[in-house]
Amino acid sequence: MGGPLQTRYGRFVIEVLRGQAQVDFLPNALTGLVFSVALFAAGWQFGVYGLTGTAVGTATARFLGVDRDRITAGLEGFNACLVAVGCAVFLGAAHPSTALLALAGSAVVTVLTGAAARILATWELPTFTLPFCLTASAMTIAAPGFQRVWHEDAGPAALSRPAAGPTALAFTDLWHAFFANVGQIFFIPHWHVGLIFLLGIFLASRRAGALACAGSVVGIATAWALGAPAGQVAEGTMGYNAVLVAMALCGVFLVADAWSLVYALTGAAAATALSPALAALLAPSGGHTFTWPFVLVSLAFLTAAPAFPRLRRVTG
Repeated sequence: MGGPLQTRYGRFVIEVLRGQAQVDFLPNALTGLVFSVALFAAGWQFGVYGLTGTAVGTATARFLGVDRDRITAGLEGFNACLVAVGCAVFLGAAHPSTALLALAGSAVVTVLTGAAARILATWELPTFTLPFCLTASAMTIAAPGFQRVWHEDAGPAALSRPAAGPTALAFTDLWHAFFANVGQIFFIPHWHVGLIFLLGIFLASRRAGALACAGSVVGIATAWALGAPAGQVAEGTMGYNAVLVAMALCGVFLVADAWSLVYALTGAAAATALSPALAALLAPSGGHTFTWPFVLVSLAFLTAAPAFPRLRRVTG
């Protein structure tokens, strides 16, 4: 009895860790463990929310009978992980209502993943983090309407204003931004947390790590060239979508070669430029950009890829 039970729980733990790693397209349990260490380094609440959310999403997928290969690869856990961590960051990790919402959202996002997968399968497109974006946007925009959910004095809705502040990047801004761009994928602005995440990526794949670095550099360069405030660049809010786009479009969904590298880095620059536009669009409702720029740019670039013979989709 003990042997099969231990095997079953051990398999579930592996699936959960892979689910965390899949936030960066990596089905590697060891990388997921490093990512968990990074979240705990940001604060024990974030580590707990990340693991619990991923576990709930994975368990919900199991309960609903989702294809076993998807669960084993961690593909049913990463959106739930982001939903839970997003709740902790934007609604306050210490509140019981936040914990309950994180649990509910981690289960609901599994349903949205199934719906998005069916719709996007028509065009042979992946869901990316679209289910997370839909769930998190709905939850955070709705939160101020419920007194037991929103615990701030004022709502987050605000009119968009022109960028202000110095744009010159000091050396400290540059290296902080380089690592923070990776950490902000989980909404953590601390450079040392981003460094741990980046080490986890390199642990699974040197190519993926190099692309994450390239995406971060492109995000910084694009934001600087367009005149983004140095403070925003340094805390990683301008560049994290660029990291995800670079990794997705070169090696994960398109065959890695020189053509897809240029294509991916172009997409990374586009995602950086799109970020303030979506921030301005969502600000009046109290919404956040989350990973919307990454989702929209990656879907557009992947949809366009068959029109360019030099780009090849990854098969199998």
